Amino acid sequence: MLTTTQTQTAKSIVNVFETDSVTGRYSMVTLLAGDSGHLTYGRSQTTLGHGNLNLLIRQYCEAPGAHFAQPLQDYLPRLADTDLTLDNDGRFKNLLCAAGDDGVMRDTQDDFFHTHYWLPALGEAASTGISTPLGVAVVYDSIVHGSWRTVRDKTNARAGSLAALGEQAWVRAYVTTRRDWLLHHRDRILHNTIYRMDAFLGLIDQGYWNLDLPLVVRNREISLATMQALPPDCFDGPQPGSRPLAITSPMAKGLDVRLVQLGLGDQGFDLTADGWYGQTTTRLIARHQQNLGLPPTGVADEGLVMELVKDYV
Repeated sequence: MLTTTQTQTAKSIVNVFETDSVTGRYSMVTLLAGDSGHLTYGRSQTTLGHGNLNLLIRQYCEAPGAHFAQPLQDYLPRLADTDLTLDNDGRFKNLLCAAGDDGVMRDTQDDFFHTHYWLPALGEAASTGISTPLGVAVVYDSIVHGSWRTVRDKTNARAGSLAALGEQAWVRAYVTTRRDWLLHHRDRILHNTIYRMDAFLGLIDQGYWNLDLPLVVRNREISLATMQALPPDCFDGPQPGSRPLAITSPMAKGLDVRLVQLGLGDQGFDLTADGWYGQTTTRLIARHQQNLGLPPTGVADEGLVMELVKDYV
């Protein structure tokens, strides 16, 4: 049995692999050219192409208190049909970004990944005879990344069974086999993911089988403090209407900016709701002001902010 901290540490290692963040990037939306998963979203990157994004968004929309459930529900039929035009649907992607600010979405993602990836990984580890926290983390990573059983069988054929080798030697053999498998896979995108196995080999070489904290994985500190931090690219304030928004140095950022950007998108402007009030947002605010017959200052006062975010508060 892994402790709560060991479980969180194993998940954090995979978070670093997936989104370069210990907590995971709950708001992250990516689209890699040639990726069969197409649009991907969230802490462990659920995919449109493989159907997991549909399951995640449906679960979120059904959760009590989900702040963005109403606008996202409109997309459920297209998600269920694996409508690949969603790859380039700016409003949908901006809604996904904004939903990451919602604690209900973060809880939904945690529950989704726990149910669909962590629990299966525990079952596979147990049936294989793996019990160390680091060994379980290796299995979990492969469940998230894909093809655990394929590489497990290759390892058994190439190096021998876990019963014959012992757990630590077998896990090392598995990681080495998986590295070779990734490096020579016909899908060239996987060639760039061997860093995952290199990181595990580093932990194995250092004997971190119990995942004692703190750890450094790919130049990211994994500790109690970093695992409990607010995820990057997520905002819990300021609330809309609590301040005027203008371009400043350093740039203004936060929940109010993200919602203003959503509102601008609803007015037909093309922008990414990243939560930063930069040059693009300033220009679009000025254009919106011009459309309203207002002086195009690019500064959104409290009244304009509330007009833009009225559908999201």
